[in-house]
Amino acid sequence: MQSLHHPTVIPLPFAPHPHTLHFFNKHFPSSIFSTNSYLPRSTRRSPPSPAAVVSASSLVEKGPIEGVLFDIDGTLCDSDPLHFYAFRQMLQQVGFNNGVPISEDFFIENISGRHNEDLCGILLPDWDLPKARKFLQHKEAYFCRLAAEQLEAIEGLDKVCKWIEERGIKRAAVTNAPRPNAELILSMLKLTDFFEVVIIGNECERAKPFPDPYLKALQALQLSPQRSFVFEDSVSGIKAGVGAGMRVVGVGRRNPQELLKEAGATFVIQDFNDQNLWTQLLF
Repeated sequence: MQSLHHPTVIPLPFAPHPHTLHFFNKHFPSSIFSTNSYLPRSTRRSPPSPAAVVSASSLVEKGPIEGVLFDIDGTLCDSDPLHFYAFRQMLQQVGFNNGVPISEDFFIENISGRHNEDLCGILLPDWDLPKARKFLQHKEAYFCRLAAEQLEAIEGLDKVCKWIEERGIKRAAVTNAPRPNAELILSMLKLTDFFEVVIIGNECERAKPFPDPYLKALQALQLSPQRSFVFEDSVSGIKAGVGAGMRVVGVGRRNPQELLKEAGATFVIQDFNDQNLWTQLLF
């Protein structure tokens, strides 16, 4: 694992120029902003065929679907590139890994989907906790500024949300993101009124990968795990959903599908237009 060397406190990052990300795309075409290049080299390939990812299992164990629980980052929207960019810039500023920028593989394996309290120990083990927390607060502020410039919903999200709403299915957003981030993303995606409940990991006794946030959502909506399922894009989130007794659909837009399936995903989709998903929903 990469380590931190001679850390220094940095100020709150300035808001990037409106053309910052355009410049980044133009001059770093093989960066995380290229959908295919974001995946580790060993897993960069064309989307798998339906036969390769669809499980014979249905989305719920019995009866009709009564509840659908969504993660936010990387599931509702393609936000991982922005998180990667923010972490890479800020960690480099404080001399992480002797100032060598973190790799995409490192981000996937050590950062994606993890709670900030855990990241304090993973990324900044030699810092005192208040200082590490402050650094991550600055990172979240930087992410919010990036998100305000460009944040896109995962393809087909409006379609699946309409399907859920028309059938009166209960729904919740369940995330490890800080509440300001979660509320910003939901507002930008015009989903603030769609979700009946928003559960924040750090407002639970334990965040993902523990099942507590999903259990709290089930309790708040008075749902049975046997008649509910989860959309998740990270290993920690899938483990949390499975731990809460639900089946989980992995959203494999960024993280390797093999990792998601190993974590317990029932099957993996590329986006919400994926035929594998609609085959199950309309079964």
